[in-house]
Amino acid sequence: MPPMIHPSEFGALRAFAAVAEQRSFSRAAEQLGVSSSALSQLIRGLEERLGIRLLHRTTRSVSLTEAGAALLGDIAPAIDSLTGALEQARTAAKLPAGTVRLHCFHAAADRFVVPILPRLARAFPDITLDLTIDDTVVDIVGSGYDAAIRIGEVIERDMVALRLGEDIRQLAVAAPAYLAEHGVPQTPKDLLQHRCIRWRWPGQPGPYAWEFFEKGHWFSVAVEGPLITSSRAVMVDAALAGIGIAFLKEESVVDAFAQGALVPLLAEWSVPFPGYYLCYPQQRQMAPALRAVIDMIRSGEDAAF
Repeated sequence: MPPMIHPSEFGALRAFAAVAEQRSFSRAAEQLGVSSSALSQLIRGLEERLGIRLLHRTTRSVSLTEAGAALLGDIAPAIDSLTGALEQARTAAKLPAGTVRLHCFHAAADRFVVPILPRLARAFPDITLDLTIDDTVVDIVGSGYDAAIRIGEVIERDMVALRLGEDIRQLAVAAPAYLAEHGVPQTPKDLLQHRCIRWRWPGQPGPYAWEFFEKGHWFSVAVEGPLITSSRAVMVDAALAGIGIAFLKEESVVDAFAQGALVPLLAEWSVPFPGYYLCYPQQRQMAPALRAVIDMIRSGEDAAF
């Protein structure tokens, strides 16, 4: 069994390496943050324990003995490695702090952010998450946000975009009572003869044209109807009430399908497309608090699937 290292040995070896590098007790003491006399005692104690002389000392210079040069060659890589490991541990111990401004669409917030809030608060008590939830397409940088979660088709150029979750699909849906009174559309063009519940992006002048896919191409249908809203919850309620046909994310009406409260329509023209992305400006060095929030959101998203 190899001999045990004396508790002060690492400090003494580090001190010896510093003196050997600087060729000066005063400069090495300044580098290590100790006095010259304390440094000299460390080196003397190391020499006594080893039973060899490591340094030649004069009033004007310090140089290595043959034994000192051999020892330095053996320990220098280990000293560097241990010093780096200790510094890394100190850095890791300093938890990220600060405010992170995040903009989220409603559905994305419910799906990816709200579930991780308790874990984020426990793991990073000094991070403040300033969370704005609305469906407006904002200028992330111009509006002062650090990051945003939105669907792929409205991501700004020059943004880093990290995929979250699986593909999503939009479906035309209606209540059985509506279909019994007005009939079932057989093609997307038939929607022009129906009462439709329309969606408008907040801040946009007109309603969204419903998009469908056929023979390798997307096409849109500018439907009409008695209601235009920027609230997806209102759209669901209106469809359930039989006011008209709505165009909704499939995931938001799965329960209504299971209960028979809503019926999916034109499914063969509705294909999945890439869903949500966590996006942020390209930056040379990311703030630790932002990195912590991004990693937490992504780890929560991974755990959900």
